[in-house]
Amino acid sequence: MEVSQENISLSEIMVDLDELKLFGKWSYRDIVILDPSLKKYISLKPVIIPHTAGRHAHRRFGKAEAPIVERLINRMMRKAKNLGKKHLAYNIVKTAFDLIYIKTKENPLQVFVRAIENAAPREETTRIMYGGIVYHVAVDISPMRRVDLAIRHISEGSYQCSFRSVKPIEECLADEIIAAAAYDSRSYAIQRKEEIERIALSSR
Repeated sequence: MEVSQENISLSEIMVDLDELKLFGKWSYRDIVILDPSLKKYISLKPVIIPHTAGRHAHRRFGKAEAPIVERLINRMMRKAKNLGKKHLAYNIVKTAFDLIYIKTKENPLQVFVRAIENAAPREETTRIMYGGIVYHVAVDISPMRRVDLAIRHISEGSYQCSFRSVKPIEECLADEIIAAAAYDSRSYAIQRKEEIERIALSSR
C-alpha cells in the first residue's frame, strides 16, 4: 500500500529544535553563558548524542563548533585506561550529569557551562628571550584556550579524585563540576586557575 506524499504536511517532517535534548533528558533551552568572550567557543547546538565523529578535526578553530559536552567526553578518554573507549567516556559523562541533577536540582548543562566560566583562567605566563636571557612574562589567554584549560582541569581533577579510591569516576566528575560551578576552593580546576593567575600576576 502506497502512502500519498500529498497527505504529509511540512510541519510533520520538520523537527522542533526545542525537542532535541542532551542524552534525551536535558534541554538546551534557556542555557545562559554570562562570559561574553566564551560565547563563541562554547557550542550549545542542540544534539541528542554528542558525537560528531571528528568532523571538526581538520579545520582551524573547528573544535569551537563541536558540542561542548563532546569535548568533555573526548577529554575523559585521554588517560591510558580510557584511551579510545569513547562509549565508556560517554557513559561516565552521562551518569555524572544525572548525579549533578540529583545533587543540585538544576539542568546539568547549565551547571557545566558555569563551571567552565569559573574554571577558565584569564592570564598566564609565556617565555620570551631578550639578549640571551629568558624572561617569564604575563599574557592574556585567548578564549579558546581558556575553554580548553577549563575542560582539561575539570577532567584531571576527577581522575585525581578517583585514583586509588573507592569513589567512582562518575561521582568524582559530578562533584568536580558542581564545585567549579560554585567557585569552591576545594575544586581542583579552581585551584589550578588561581595558581596560574597568581604566577602571572607575579610576572607582570
